[in-house]
Amino acid sequence: MVSILIADDEKEIADLVGFHLEKESYQVIKVHDGLEALQVIQTRIIDLAILDIMMPKMDGYEVIRQVREQYSLPVIFLSAKTSDLDKITGLVMGADDYMSKPFNPMELVARVNAQLRRSKLLYQTAEKARELEIAGLVINPEERTVELYGELIELTPKEFDILYLLASYPKKVYSVENIFQHVWGEEYYEGSNTVMVHIRGLRKKLKEDQHKNKFIKTVWGVGYTFNG
Repeated sequence: MVSILIADDEKEIADLVGFHLEKESYQVIKVHDGLEALQVIQTRIIDLAILDIMMPKMDGYEVIRQVREQYSLPVIFLSAKTSDLDKITGLVMGADDYMSKPFNPMELVARVNAQLRRSKLLYQTAEKARELEIAGLVINPEERTVELYGELIELTPKEFDILYLLASYPKKVYSVENIFQHVWGEEYYEGSNTVMVHIRGLRKKLKEDQHKNKFIKTVWGVGYTFNG
C-alpha cells in the first residue's frame, strides 16, 4: 500500500487531507511538527510527503533540506504562505509541487496522484537509463548522483531531472515549456519562472562561473541546450 505522510500543525487540515487520501486507498500517517515528520521519513517507507512550512520544532524548509540530503521521494508543500517568493523558495529547496491554503482537497488529491505516477515512471525509466560522462561531468541515473571533476554535486530531484534531460540530447534545444512538461509532467502555465529558477540553481552548483566549459547554454528566445 502507498504510504503518504501529512505534516501540518493544524489538526483539522491534516484530518481533512487524510480523509480524502484514505478514500483513494492510500495509507496516511499524520504528524503535527517538523521534527516528527523528519523522524517518520527516516524510519518508515514513505512514498510521498505533504508538508506545511510553518510548523513547530522544525519548519518545512528545514525538513525538506534534510530530506533531500538522503531521499528523493515526492514532496508537496501545502502552506498559508502564498507569495511567489515563498513558492519559488519551496521549489528551489526541492519541493515537487506547492499548493496554497485555502485549497481544494480534490485538486490536492489529483496532484498527489500525478506526483506518484511520475515518481513510478522515473523509477522504471531509471533502470533503463544510461550513465552519462561528458567533459568532466558524470551523471548516474540509477543512483541519481552527479559528479563534476570527481566532486559529488548535490542536486534537488528537479535539478537532476533537468540536467539529465538536457545532457541526454546534447545540442538539442528545449523550450521552457518542453522542460516543464518533461520534468513536472504537467501542462506549462504562462508566466511561470520555475524552470528559469531551477536552471539558475543548476548553473551555480555546476560552478559555471569558475569553469570555462559552460554546460547549459541559453538560446535566446528559444530555450536551453546542453553544451557538451
